[in-house]
Amino acid sequence: MAVGPINIYEYEPLARERLSKSQYDFIAGGATDEITLERTRRILDAIVLRPKVMEDVTTIDTSTTVLGHEITFPVMPAPSGAHARAHPDAELATVKAAADAGTVMLLSSGSTYTMEEVAQAAEGPIWFQQYFYTDRGMTVEVAHRAEDAGFSAICLTLDIKTNSKRERNIRNEYVPPQTGNYQWASNLVRDPAASWDYLEWLASKTALPIVMKGIMTAEEAARCGQYGAKALVVSNHGARQLDTTFATIEVLPEVVDAADGQVEVYMDGGVRRGSDIVKAVALGARAVLIGRPLFWGLAVDGQAGVSHVLQILRDEMEMTMTLCGRPNLASLDRTLLGFRSPLLDVLPQAGGFDG
Repeated sequence: MAVGPINIYEYEPLARERLSKSQYDFIAGGATDEITLERTRRILDAIVLRPKVMEDVTTIDTSTTVLGHEITFPVMPAPSGAHARAHPDAELATVKAAADAGTVMLLSSGSTYTMEEVAQAAEGPIWFQQYFYTDRGMTVEVAHRAEDAGFSAICLTLDIKTNSKRERNIRNEYVPPQTGNYQWASNLVRDPAASWDYLEWLASKTALPIVMKGIMTAEEAARCGQYGAKALVVSNHGARQLDTTFATIEVLPEVVDAADGQVEVYMDGGVRRGSDIVKAVALGARAVLIGRPLFWGLAVDGQAGVSHVLQILRDEMEMTMTLCGRPNLASLDRTLLGFRSPLLDVLPQAGGFDG
């Protein structure tokens, strides 16, 4: 019997076989030259682990909390539009897989199914993603609609004040999905003038905690709590908006330090291995979000595919923690990681590496 995919990287080519070229390129692609897209993996791979071997790792605990919700491991499905691109069960499959994995799903306002339909199918906590709209009344209306449907947080995406140049889409003459809810969300105008006063105003209008997604600098991280946010996501929109930015994990430490415990800090961007999760948590992230791997799992095997993607990441994370001598998330800190070769401190600077 043939063995199925055993890691996230093996899911992607299988998904590519099942998707049209335009849909695959939409999901996989980034902005302009896709420099940040490529940089993200290079940086993650360049961070090295410093294992301890004489530690008791009989039991590995990957559990944590996010805004008071207990989750079994620090991974959440990111808000990503129109899961029907990959499978007709779309977000209904993803939300069930998230519940099975014991984690929180963030639902995109550009979902295939309505927020009420997904909330009805949910068996665990769910958060709703929206934007600051030009019509402030609509912003509050959408937030209240999410609250009424049973969502427990609002995630505001900050980094789409204008459309990016995604050259794969231009070449493919890509046409966005015409499903009702996706089309509804597309017709709401995002406010290019949105600033901190808008956040403060919205926080006063909803009982739901607000998560700010798209923070990439210490300066803005420090302000999130001051203006009413309860959490933030270090995110560059999967390298899909502005090219030649830092990878998210590069700026994660400065954001965590600036947040200073006033808001919870999460991170997305390029997570493909359990060791990536360990590195992010060690640098201060409370949890990570995954986007593209959800589509690969959906395309290959629907809900079961997403469940398997999440299980792979959890298994790899547990293995990495065990081999590093770190039994729980509290034991993951910056002493676990390295980025600069120790040889630079002991070998003559004039020497070279001949390979």
